[in-house]
Amino acid sequence: MSLLPALNEKNLPWIDVIHPIVVHFVIAMTLIAVVFDIIGIITKRSNLFEVSFLNLIVATIAIFIAIIFGQIEAGLANPYGSSRDILNYHSTIGWSLAAILSIITSWRYVSRQNNPNNLSIGFLLVDIMLAFLVCIQVYLGDKLVWIYGLHTVPVVNAIRDGII
Repeated sequence: MSLLPALNEKNLPWIDVIHPIVVHFVIAMTLIAVVFDIIGIITKRSNLFEVSFLNLIVATIAIFIAIIFGQIEAGLANPYGSSRDILNYHSTIGWSLAAILSIITSWRYVSRQNNPNNLSIGFLLVDIMLAFLVCIQVYLGDKLVWIYGLHTVPVVNAIRDGII
């Protein structure tokens, strides 16, 4: 056990939570990709499809980094009460989003090989469902931090003192 780093006041082996930092890239890149797809279809500007595709690539890479840190930090979070269920939903949706993003990015890669200036309505519908799922995930993550206070100093102290 002496080889493991000591946990700080946020119950982490590093300075601060890393998962939210990385996951904000995923959120931004995914939602911007959807917005650019919609604007690209409305304005018929195919260069926005290229920007959207590049955003999807970054989001797909970043979500796996976010999941790695999220799983580690979730394991150190000491969830209590209803936060356990919310954390489980958040983790499950996170892994699902990684799979969905990978599939969508691959689909987009193949479809742009055939016709880079066009985007199917089916893809756009899946894109919009992806944005909706990201919004649900943001809600659950916000609830874990702002309602249950996971990895915040007062909650970590309360758990360590046996109050929670």
